[in-house]
Amino acid sequence: MLLYCDGDLLAFKELYQRHRLGLYRFIDWRSPRQEWVDEIVQDSWAALHAARSQYTALASFKTYLYQIARNRLIDILRQRESLLDSDPDQYEHTLESTQESTPLTRSPETRLEKKQQTERLHEAIRNLPSEQKEALVLQQFNGLSLEEIATITAVSTETVKSRLRYAMQKLRAELHTQTQGEPA
Repeated sequence: MLLYCDGDLLAFKELYQRHRLGLYRFIDWRSPRQEWVDEIVQDSWAALHAARSQYTALASFKTYLYQIARNRLIDILRQRESLLDSDPDQYEHTLESTQESTPLTRSPETRLEKKQQTERLHEAIRNLPSEQKEALVLQQFNGLSLEEIATITAVSTETVKSRLRYAMQKLRAELHTQTQGEPA
């Protein structure tokens, strides 16, 4: 980022290649509307470009970029709050890039079972409270540390730990409940 601040466009290309998928996944999980994701991601990169002259390396670049994106999402949510409705499918997305690929040597039944398990997990994650989901996605899907998550979300590290602990408890309980009625 420091090279990009000095006008090195190849440095921007490298930043974009390294962080574009992670940023997209982060916003995809957080956005209540799928059609907002591309807009927020583009706006985040544009905001990064516009702010490059004021950039100081106080945190990791990833933390800085995700904070820009999170703030843009919050802005859009405030602007478009009236568009949100109680549609239960509003969090429906696909995250094929985060799903574990299944080797071709597995049987169709095993692949189906794995797909169903992944779908149940994603549904359980979508049902988490917003703050817990955000912390979980940042840690598990984007590999951020507790400190980086605290910086992005503007809360203490202890609060992040609590959100992650509650998220994991709720996921375990939800997945346990879902599998109770299924044959072994």
